[in-house]
Amino acid sequence: MPAVRDRDYLLDRAGVVFKVIGDVHPATHWLGYVKYYPDPRGDRTLFDTTYRQNTVVSKAFGILADRPECYVYAPAIGCVITGVPREDVVRHYSCRHALTTLHETPALLDGSAVSKDLLAIINWIIDRKADDVLGVTGSFLVGVAGARSDIDLVCYGPRGYETARRLFTERSLIRPYEGEDLTRLYLRRAKYMAGSSFDILLRQEARKLQGLTAGAGAHINCEPLRADGDRAFHNVIAQEVGQISVLARITDHRQGLTTPALYGIEVDTVIASTIDEPEVFARRITHLRSYLGAYTGAFRQGDTVHLSGRLVHIQDATGTGGFGIELTPWSATESYLATLAR
Repeated sequence: MPAVRDRDYLLDRAGVVFKVIGDVHPATHWLGYVKYYPDPRGDRTLFDTTYRQNTVVSKAFGILADRPECYVYAPAIGCVITGVPREDVVRHYSCRHALTTLHETPALLDGSAVSKDLLAIINWIIDRKADDVLGVTGSFLVGVAGARSDIDLVCYGPRGYETARRLFTERSLIRPYEGEDLTRLYLRRAKYMAGSSFDILLRQEARKLQGLTAGAGAHINCEPLRADGDRAFHNVIAQEVGQISVLARITDHRQGLTTPALYGIEVDTVIASTIDEPEVFARRITHLRSYLGAYTGAFRQGDTVHLSGRLVHIQDATGTGGFGIELTPWSATESYLATLAR
């Protein structure tokens, strides 16, 4: 079996499907959140059972209320999050493996227009011998996609990113959001990015790998992930200090093009904070780290960004440390945001 990677899915003994988040995991768990779970109120079928989809990471806490073994402290993130105990995993859904499997066995798909679009895209990837650096995630990964499903892809490392970038310029396969479709994109994203104006949000979204499929007009996006063997977040310990909201300038975006995204920042103004004398910390805040894919590739050096997240102190294996703002999806109290300020 291929190694478990970020955005793969895992099925456990209780029939719950977890979406893996990140590539740094404790020895006991694979970190992630509940993506699909058995529920008669659901709208899709898996293993002849009705399943419900979960799209809000923090809701996994409630779904797993009867399973405290799925709550785990993650030192690299600095908080309690959810995960599946390794001994409970019964099936691993690999994004890479799904891409090659669908190419070899297209009958696994339902023949809908969006499925045909996906097959055409997969063929393009295979023809360029890039199946080792791209994969299929989301509903098509576990076989619960329907005629109205989105297409969710992932790409790995620099070669994967460049291949995906070329794919999204192929007008015969994917067309960009433009004209009246821009309103559709705005409505899709605005509920997660409260406070952004139409123009600013779309400028931020235009930097991402997303569009509409040529045939069905289905939304398609690609999540750039870190390369195999990337050690950027290994042996890192994060400790939460509080919460903070700031205006900051992006000083380095080179590691912000992949998830988890890491941006260099310089704080201009503290807007709000749960800690005393936040300006003392502000001078020492040097980076933004985001586990939220919405902000991967969204910013560039020189941008001014409104950030609202956890203030953390991060220390690596060498003992080098510093303060940063962290955006994680495991907040049950509020949504962490990062939006262009102008």
